[in-house]
Amino acid sequence: MVDKVLLAEPRGFCAGVEMAIKALTWMVGVFEPPVYCYHEIVHNAAVVDIFERAGVVFVDDIAAVPSGAPVMLSAHGSAPEVAAAAERWGAVTVDAVCPLVTKVHHEVRRRAEDGYRIIYVGHQGHDEAVGTVAVAPDAVTLIDPDRGLGGFAPDGAEKVALLAQTTLGMFEWEAVLAEAQERFPELWTARRSDLCYATTNRQTAVVELADRSDLVLVVGSENSSNTQALVRVARARGVPAQRVEGPGAVDPAWLEGVSVVGVTAGASAPDAAVRAVIAAVAPVHGVEVVRVTEEGEYFPPPPRLRAFVEALQAAVEGGVACRHPGRPGPLDEDRVWDATHALELLEA
Repeated sequence: MVDKVLLAEPRGFCAGVEMAIKALTWMVGVFEPPVYCYHEIVHNAAVVDIFERAGVVFVDDIAAVPSGAPVMLSAHGSAPEVAAAAERWGAVTVDAVCPLVTKVHHEVRRRAEDGYRIIYVGHQGHDEAVGTVAVAPDAVTLIDPDRGLGGFAPDGAEKVALLAQTTLGMFEWEAVLAEAQERFPELWTARRSDLCYATTNRQTAVVELADRSDLVLVVGSENSSNTQALVRVARARGVPAQRVEGPGAVDPAWLEGVSVVGVTAGASAPDAAVRAVIAAVAPVHGVEVVRVTEEGEYFPPPPRLRAFVEALQAAVEGGVACRHPGRPGPLDEDRVWDATHALELLEA
């Protein structure tokens, strides 16, 4: 019987996921279904299921979007040719890419234009990695963090830059960074790590959980890179750790002889799933929150969505070309609701 649950804070939805889920919720509210989304809006099966039931069709090929249909591009970032195709096909195209991924895309483009050979540390086949490499495929070499630089050998005259998938584990990134700095003394890399603040914060919190727990449960989907990174970080601290989609995945055998269970969640996992997992663990003495930092980051709605919704409001109010000065628009209160509320509205 479990005595106590230690609950990580921060956990779950990050600012990029918040923005993307709310943006797709707006699309569902404004357009008649189906609304199309290129790739899963975020890597979480429960979130995807809610949107599918609300009329969203997720596609892995932009050609599957009917001409003139509304389309959203996922939070993970898309290849330039995919974004261009979506613009040609869709009546309204909204790119919900996380701004932190956009930053990496910009750096890839700039370094490639400046003649750098780019090492991109990421996971083969992950949506974010696919989209980033596609920005400058002739200049980028994808390096799996588990394998290190291996046989990467640029021409002696080439400058070398190092960039990373935003959802990597801190220890994965640090190992490749150290190897690259040793091999390439003039290595260029961003002054601040490409790892997203939410990824770093959640990994810092899971280290604290691991040091105080007999078992760590990480709530999130199998295809969520940052969720899998949390599991690896916990195990690296010497504590058993398991990824669970929800309460049904909690194996009672894991809890035998366990006194303290640490619980956290990947950046795309809804808090409802976290609460359900805690209920399944059923701690005798309740839950203690382990807080390592406060997160106040906020990403506003995508500019294309904001422009469209404001134009729609103007049309409804009588064809006025622009909003009346001082009158709030429908997206001006975006900070007062969150992605959890958005998902609840879709399920209502």
